[in-house]
Amino acid sequence: MSQDFFLLAIDQGTTGSTALILAIKDGGAPEIVGRNTQEFPQHYPKPGWVSHDLNEIWQSVEKATSLALTQASQSIAGFAPNKVSAIGIANQRETLCVFDPKTGEPQTDGIVWQCKRSLEICQQLKADNHEALFRQRTGLVLDPYFSGSKMAWIMENQPAIAQSLKAGRSVWGTVDSYLLSRLTGGKVFATEPSNACRTLLYDIHQQCFDSELAEILKVPGLDTLPEVKNSAGIFGKTQGLSFLPDGIPISGILGDQQAALAGQTCFLPGEAKCTYGTGAFLVVNTGSEPQLSQNGLLTSLAWSLNDEPTYMLEGATFIAGAAVQFIRDQLHFVKNAAETEALAIDQIGAPEVYFVPSLSGLGAPYWNPEAQGGFFGLTRGTSIGQLTRACLEGIAFQVNDLIVTMNGEITHCIERLNVDGGAVANHLLMQSQADFSQITIDRPYILETTAIGAALFAGLGVGLYSDLNQIKNVRKSQHTFTPNRTSESLVLRQKCLNGWQKAVKATELFASG
Repeated sequence: MSQDFFLLAIDQGTTGSTALILAIKDGGAPEIVGRNTQEFPQHYPKPGWVSHDLNEIWQSVEKATSLALTQASQSIAGFAPNKVSAIGIANQRETLCVFDPKTGEPQTDGIVWQCKRSLEICQQLKADNHEALFRQRTGLVLDPYFSGSKMAWIMENQPAIAQSLKAGRSVWGTVDSYLLSRLTGGKVFATEPSNACRTLLYDIHQQCFDSELAEILKVPGLDTLPEVKNSAGIFGKTQGLSFLPDGIPISGILGDQQAALAGQTCFLPGEAKCTYGTGAFLVVNTGSEPQLSQNGLLTSLAWSLNDEPTYMLEGATFIAGAAVQFIRDQLHFVKNAAETEALAIDQIGAPEVYFVPSLSGLGAPYWNPEAQGGFFGLTRGTSIGQLTRACLEGIAFQVNDLIVTMNGEITHCIERLNVDGGAVANHLLMQSQADFSQITIDRPYILETTAIGAALFAGLGVGLYSDLNQIKNVRKSQHTFTPNRTSESLVLRQKCLNGWQKAVKATELFASG
């Protein structure tokens, strides 16, 4: 094989949709030849609620794909949309979509993974002693984060939608199933394990949706949920689209964090990555057997290939890059995220000033959805530069909590962490992470590892790659950050970590009041 093969990777994220056109020669590393990102509005109907208009998501995918295709045609002689061999999808995982399976028409706004409207439902389920069962079967905790609790909220609060689901006129699923339905002209309603396992309904041991869990949640039966297929393989083919020709196979789908794990080529047990996106997500490949956490980590399926599952442990913080957006858009400390490093580089954050970025609650290992963010240690002399540094360090402290917790669960401690996401371009943040966590941080040349992972699995799905071993070496390191291990720095590190724990406890105390 000497010709170029072209793959389309759709990375549908929380704040925008990215489309990449990737050229692959001789089964080698992908080269980006077209790229476009389209942001879409975030809707906040009530305090703590977050919604997406699913039509706006679809329009962002359409436009990003169209513009990426145009860019590719301008840079590659002879390229046209009909040259695309396959499509891969990566997506925000827990956001709930309810839609007409024939037309793709949304029946209500998507309820975003950050949304807290189902908090009381989760609290009641815990009070009724259901958490242990959900934990054992799904690997998850009872938290508003997951889409099953959001569906329970709809059944209680939107009777027209509930009736439409009961009558079979509507279906529900995650964003991947919605996009797949739209891409195939309503011909396919399906998902795969990395997305299915984030619903609170998927038994990760039996690898199927669980009717008993659906009954406990009081959500529609399994006939309203998508078919679960392998993560790589032919899901369906494009049909009836204005921006793509008919007949292109959609052959790889992964939830965004699993896609990043694949894009970082963490195919062996013990290999780890952290994505610094809207939130921060630390994931470790744990191999062919699920490992249930004792300390608030989530057990999920990384993917399934040829009906053989690979599992992972995950620690999630809800706010990472979104903390920088917060100080940019709400507090107006900077005009763009790139300014934060220069503003903070010569400033002192910890152990003087801390920011706990729990603007959407605390994720692992605390799982406190009622927690709110806060700055600590402020004086009359506190500067914007210090606050900005505290913001960056707050992201790193949260990830260090995940690393410490993860190391307590796995056989071999994390010594090297592959990183990706927009925030990893910030050298100060990455060096802070290396110093606080005392591990090597490895940043790749291509930061869009989520989209790359979707593309690699799409290539697997159409036989462009034979197996995971063939794509193990496509990742190339761009920069590594090594920890400062002088005696003085280690003493300062411990002081900073102690102060961080005090700030987190103060945040939780405030929430409990």
